[in-house]
Amino acid sequence: MIKILIADDHAIVREGLKQIVAETSDMVVADEASSGHEVLDKVRSNEYTVVVLDISMPGGDGLNILKQIKKEKLKLPVLVLSVHPEEQYAVRVLKAGAAGYLTKESAPGELISAIRRVSTGRKYVSSLLAEKLAFDLQSEGETSLHETLSDREFQVMCMIASGKRVKDIGEELCLSVKTISTYRSRILEKMRMKNSAELTHYALKHGLVE
Repeated sequence: MIKILIADDHAIVREGLKQIVAETSDMVVADEASSGHEVLDKVRSNEYTVVVLDISMPGGDGLNILKQIKKEKLKLPVLVLSVHPEEQYAVRVLKAGAAGYLTKESAPGELISAIRRVSTGRKYVSSLLAEKLAFDLQSEGETSLHETLSDREFQVMCMIASGKRVKDIGEELCLSVKTISTYRSRILEKMRMKNSAELTHYALKHGLVE
């Protein structure tokens, strides 16, 4: 039996995932978590076959939570399920140790297939993402500007490009306005850009925001 830990801060999403899993005979939702800290506590205290993780949860940056899980339980597969488009986070989460990446717009059958696949130790990526990864390999050496950013800088850049104010970003990430402003300055410097409008234009052009 595939024992799943579902980690998402929205109760309605967790309920929906439980209903999808309930229709299968070879897997069960063994536990739920609604914050990053709760995920780590449960992973440390229990044994699961697969963790289905939302990377946009309170209680810690999702990518850091993923890295911590992999640091403590290297062989535990983590399937990331996110609202963010593949272009935005998929490659980063795979590099951070995720076994697969799915958007929340995916069909229920695709989720079940992904859970089964990663539970056997294999990776799961959509055909579109597989194509992008192959293209990136061909283009190795031609590093995109946004790939020079750290995970946190990339997260802040996407939020700025989505039109969020520095104050709102700070509140969402539990960081001070000064810290976010410092990130913004560093991002503009690394991206060789002058203002947020240029960041937004770049992000739209590269499919990093919708």
